[in-house]
Amino acid sequence: MQMSASFRLAIHWFRRDLRILDNSALHAASKAAESVLPVFAVSNWRSEHAWTGPKRQAFLCRSLASLAKNLETIQGRLLIRSGKADEVLEQLVKESGADAIFFNRDPDPFGREMETKVEAMAARLGIACRGFHDVTLHDPNEVLTQDGRPYRVYTPYSRNWLSLEKPQPHPKPAPLHSPADIISQPLPTLAHWGLAEPSESIAEAGERAALERLRQACEGRIQHYGQKRDSPAETGTSRLSQDLRFGLLSVRTIHARAMQARANASHAEARASIDIFIKELAWREFYMAILHHFPIVLDEEFNPDWRGLQWQEPDANFEAWQQGRTGFPIVDAGIRELLATGHMHNRLRMIVAMFLTKDLHIDWRHGEQFFMRHLIDGEIASNNGGWQWSAGTGADAAPYFRIQNPWSQAKRHDPDGVYTKRWLPELAGVPAARLLEAPKDGRPITPGYPLPCVDHQTERDRTLAMFKRHREQSGL
Repeated sequence: MQMSASFRLAIHWFRRDLRILDNSALHAASKAAESVLPVFAVSNWRSEHAWTGPKRQAFLCRSLASLAKNLETIQGRLLIRSGKADEVLEQLVKESGADAIFFNRDPDPFGREMETKVEAMAARLGIACRGFHDVTLHDPNEVLTQDGRPYRVYTPYSRNWLSLEKPQPHPKPAPLHSPADIISQPLPTLAHWGLAEPSESIAEAGERAALERLRQACEGRIQHYGQKRDSPAETGTSRLSQDLRFGLLSVRTIHARAMQARANASHAEARASIDIFIKELAWREFYMAILHHFPIVLDEEFNPDWRGLQWQEPDANFEAWQQGRTGFPIVDAGIRELLATGHMHNRLRMIVAMFLTKDLHIDWRHGEQFFMRHLIDGEIASNNGGWQWSAGTGADAAPYFRIQNPWSQAKRHDPDGVYTKRWLPELAGVPAARLLEAPKDGRPITPGYPLPCVDHQTERDRTLAMFKRHREQSGL
């Protein structure tokens, strides 16, 4: 029991912070209250959701099961309630007599909308409501231009971001002394949403698994990040994205461990690689700042010059893209990895996204939603930023006339076809050289594998014409 506690019983509202270590709101609640009641509100949609799918929900369920066990080690007890968070929390306040609600703030507009409702409910009931900054190292309003405006381009944003002192991880929370007499629903399973368990293997969930991935990353992977991160055949990335998305790790802990690894690095090349990795954390926060300051990006092109572009409606080629059957091996391999594991290598995300928008001329919003439904690490801000970058419409976007060639991308990033053959076993016996260029004889690369659904050079010219026509019609 806290001798100088400000509250008798505080509710900690778990959201995307499913951990006990270095959790801003949970740490504060454990210090401020005699006892803490942790709760997670399970959404009540059924069967299908535009922004999530079975693999991500399975990862959520497993992370919640892990969290429940971890909370027991600090005398905590996870309550599960289903329904809208503000209604769940109001009912729980009335049941328990709680006099405070603690939570970590969400970076997207949907989460912030719910926070506003919860804060209004707490004010109406006359209890305290404390929100904490936790998801990023720096609040979006902390990294601004000299005249106080949000950045629209990554490079100057990153220079400012890198110059700021970084917050350090919080210590382990004090014992929570959660009351035992409040009724909880069972931990959710996929059946709650009317979903079937995925048959494929997905990343291990839970805080302990995330900490092990962080250990592996800091003891080797990030020291070679600069050399290996764009090679999908290798384990060259940190693989921490789903852990950041669900808050199994805090970004403070990741940054602190990375900086410790940098300090211990024995040569300049390793330190340079770790610097590149840290800049990826800045990219994540840049896109979150863009979404915070310009929420219109979820509906419109960030660059207003390109709003109203005449994208092509989804067609048979879009279906082939969704299935990994376009006839472009590197593109199909990326989609097959996503469908099988709920993960896609970052370089492949760029290749696959630019192919959809620049070779098939399909609206980036269709690809954005497809990724969100299949990625375990589906992060609204980063996903939107990546898709708009590939489409040439976003913040710090590639110029519209920069159009990647899928064949040359395969030659550069998977020259031996190791990654491609891993996810396209039907091409296992095909010489790697044949995976790096379009078939010249009009026949498939191998029987049963489709011919390329389009000709890249032809579609590149069409894309340039589409953007040029829009510029002329818009008087740009």
